[in-house]
Amino acid sequence: MTYDTISFALADNVARITLNRPDRLNSFTRAMHAELAQALDAAADARVIVLTGAGRGFCAGQDLNDRAVAPGQAVDLGETVEASWNPLIRRLATMPQPVIARVNGVAAGAGANIALACDLVVAARSAKFIQSFSALGLIPDSGGSWHLPRLVGQARALGLALTGEPLMADKAADWGLIWKCVDDDALDAEVDALAARLAGLPPLGLAAIKSIVRTTGTRTLDQELDLQRDEMRRLGFTADYREGVAAFLEKRPATFTGN
Repeated sequence: MTYDTISFALADNVARITLNRPDRLNSFTRAMHAELAQALDAAADARVIVLTGAGRGFCAGQDLNDRAVAPGQAVDLGETVEASWNPLIRRLATMPQPVIARVNGVAAGAGANIALACDLVVAARSAKFIQSFSALGLIPDSGGSWHLPRLVGQARALGLALTGEPLMADKAADWGLIWKCVDDDALDAEVDALAARLAGLPPLGLAAIKSIVRTTGTRTLDQELDLQRDEMRRLGFTADYREGVAAFLEKRPATFTGN
């Protein structure tokens, strides 16, 4: 299908979704939320999803013009969060495929927190992450208040959220906020190689890794050990596990089918 606010491509088991409102730093409207949801549906058979932005920015979060609120009027921001942002963050977290955020420029507000909701974040060195909520009297939504302290600790999370100071990509990588920072001219090659590598691995195993790591905080050690046992049992009976062992012993590349 054709899109107005995003672009979508699927090749070699990798779905690439680009937020495509570069004149507005790819800030979100209701239309963009709807089209992104459709694109994620279209990516159901992909093994890896890459999410990025067009132009000089990744995403500036909510397009405040889309709310069309006149000075002095009130708007129910909770409705916007419940209808649009929360479903997106939940979906990114629970999709079976690894989701890579290719952060090519500024990621601000909810745009920064979309990136943090992805499984792997690779950022250009010139990119920066901004929790731009405090200047508007708001809190870091779109999962921000949940992801930030878990990724960088309470002190740094509070510093980023309270001050709204930009965090450059190299420091974000040093702090453990993102997976990797690379030179701007190496971003495409890095993301392409990572996507291709993940697309060639057993998809059932990747889905299990994503699920168990993302939910581990809800379990005790005993519960985690029991779940590890159950998942190893389940995955050990898959055709992909047998193929991986056979390929290793035969010293040949493996071909995984997701079975």
